[in-house]
Amino acid sequence: MIEKIKILMIDDHPIIIEGYQNTLLFTKKENQELEIDIANNCDEAIAYMDKSIQNELPYNVLFVDISLPPSEDGSMSSGEDLAEYARRILPNTKIIILTMFNESFRIHNIIKTIDPEGFLIKSDLTSSELASAFQAVLNNPPFYSGTVNSHIRKAITTDIVVDVKNRKILHLLSQGVKTKNLASHLDISLSAVEKRKKHLRDIFEVNDGQDETLLLEARKKGFV
Repeated sequence: MIEKIKILMIDDHPIIIEGYQNTLLFTKKENQELEIDIANNCDEAIAYMDKSIQNELPYNVLFVDISLPPSEDGSMSSGEDLAEYARRILPNTKIIILTMFNESFRIHNIIKTIDPEGFLIKSDLTSSELASAFQAVLNNPPFYSGTVNSHIRKAITTDIVVDVKNRKILHLLSQGVKTKNLASHLDISLSAVEKRKKHLRDIFEVNDGQDETLLLEARKKGFV
């Protein structure tokens, strides 16, 4: 019996999409028939998803690149927002996230907000891993690439607990954001930021008060 699999690939680099497409078509099982649509930005992807619902032919699998140009109306700033939208309107569709980002905060945030059936870091990716990920997501999800699993293991094995807001502080500091500007990113007061940074220094046993030292210790534990 032929298994028809409807796929939407979303990436703003056509050559990357072509590689994904060729890999899946070349490695699919004999009883699988793939129907692949391609979107190069958030607006095209939204149109495809909405149409699939209208036609009552929802996608089986979405491949979503995190680094996408924002939608024209500004409602979506990245593939992360797009994947969250897909989760709401296509609850039974399996989502495979592909990204160059390998920071701990981004990985944990994506797992928490999207809970993807597949999560691949592009620097880990080979044709064989993409093919394995696709079949695993269809039959026995989830499938996470090596870097993602490494971050998850570090988070599980450490006895340090860092909440979402403090993770974001670490992430922003690692991106070069100054303490005085953190409040506007987090929607909290500057004094609250300072209290949270002091708490982080206590957690990671940083005594010199330097952001560089805090980030170094947080990085060792897989929080950055």
